[in-house]
Order: sequence, then structure tokens, then C-alpha cells
Amino acid sequence: MHPDPHIVLIGLRGSGKSTLGRMLGEQLGKPFTDLDELVSELMGLCGPGAIIDRHGIERFREEESKALAHALEQPAGVLALGGGTPTAPNAAELLNDTRSRVIYLRGLPATLCERLRDADNTDRPPLVGDDPVAEVDTLFGQRDQMYQQIAESVLHIDGISEHAALTALAALANAGV
Repeated sequence: MHPDPHIVLIGLRGSGKSTLGRMLGEQLGKPFTDLDELVSELMGLCGPGAIIDRHGIERFREEESKALAHALEQPAGVLALGGGTPTAPNAAELLNDTRSRVIYLRGLPATLCERLRDADNTDRPPLVGDDPVAEVDTLFGQRDQMYQQIAESVLHIDGISEHAALTALAALANAGV
């Protein structure tokens, strides 16, 4: 592995990718990129919900894949992917073919639902139903195995504090350095 890899966080909505990623970037002194924000910036729209509403999910996934390739070309940093990014065209290949340390923030559906109920979900469009919280079980069933196959490491976030998760994440990010 390249001596200074990107730290790439994957997982479902509510797993803490953006929050922990931002904090990890600060702790490691590396730039942080939220892929949803990058896609929104590149497309000139405000968030994934607006993009999906205007262009549809297929176009969003295509743009997500382009943004991922762009982000991985930048100097090594911390990158939080959208929950569905690994399903975007060529995304899994990009993650496997680059200098990346992929970490899956794995939360069980009950944990994720609780977090999502407490969060602002205004820009979290439902993907398989009418409610972003109600679809967690379905998305977990569809994506958990894929995330585990893509990830180099899995951090189980159930029942641990944000501080404990950040500490464990930093250890995983620095593993093998």
C-alpha cells in the first residue's frame, strides 16, 4: 500500500461518516472531503436530494463515480462517501485500484434508525420507500455484505461514544503506517 493512503469511510446513513471523517481529518492533519458535498458542488445543486429530484438516481450515481475518481486523484486525505457510493458505476473498482484504506462504519439498523430519527433528514431522499428512516433495514440487507467485501477494516459503532469511535477510527487509519 502507498505510504500515505486516502482514508475512505463507507457505511449507511447515520453511521457517522461525515462527522467522524471531519474530526479524523483534523486529528490527522489531512484534508477532509464529503463526497455528497463534492457532487453537489460539481453539479451546482444543493445536496443529493436536489440532484436526484432533478436528474434521477442513475445520473446522481454517475456523477458520484466521477466525483470519487476526482477526489482519489487529490493528495491523500479523509473521504466520507455517500451511503450508496459503492453501488455507483466503477466505484468499487476505484476503491480497490487506488491508494485507499477503506473503513466501514458498521451500525446495526436499530442504531442507525435511532440516529436518523434525531437528525435533520431534509436532504436525505428515500431510496427504496417513502421514509429515509424506514428504509434502513432494507438498505442494510442490500449493502452490508458489499461494504464488508470492499472494506479493509470494519468499525462497529453500536453502543460506543463518538470519542471512542474516533479513537478506534484513528487507530485503524494509522494501522500499517
